[in-house]
Amino acid sequence: MKATGIVRRIDDLGRVVIPKEIRRTMRIREGDPLEIFTEKDGEVVFKKYSPVGELSPFAVQYADVLARACNMTVLVCDRDHVIAAAGANRKEFYEQRVSSQLDEVMEGRQTYVAQAAGQRVQPVEAVNRYAAVAAPILAAGDITGAVCLIQPETGSLPGEGDVRLAQVAAAFLGKQMEE
Repeated sequence: MKATGIVRRIDDLGRVVIPKEIRRTMRIREGDPLEIFTEKDGEVVFKKYSPVGELSPFAVQYADVLARACNMTVLVCDRDHVIAAAGANRKEFYEQRVSSQLDEVMEGRQTYVAQAAGQRVQPVEAVNRYAAVAAPILAAGDITGAVCLIQPETGSLPGEGDVRLAQVAAAFLGKQMEE
């Protein structure tokens, strides 16, 4: 565990403020769920909770089927990381941090579709590939992640069927989290 040198006191209601620098670095936003647990040595740990992460084994299977159907690399992301990847080059994407561009797409709550001329979205910080489609996953009205289809290296644009497949996948995963 990394020491920050920041000390906070618990107030009379049992609350503690997580410093802004840590919230910014860890992308913790107002309303984000945090899992709280203890370690054997007495540490109390706050960890970002990922509802999409709970579906990880299922999301891997869904991404695999979707990748075969649309013949593109498919990513299923929570708000911070890629939790499932399938198709060509899947290993370079898995567990990578999502980019601020993808974060903006999720915040906008609208499906991004690549156009011949226009802004491109790089969904993952460490990989220089672009999204053909990025559909936000919404569960009970909250943004929980996204389903991304990665644009093939040929640069071909997604068809209407590809867009619908990504939207249906995102809606289905969101519904699974609600149950």
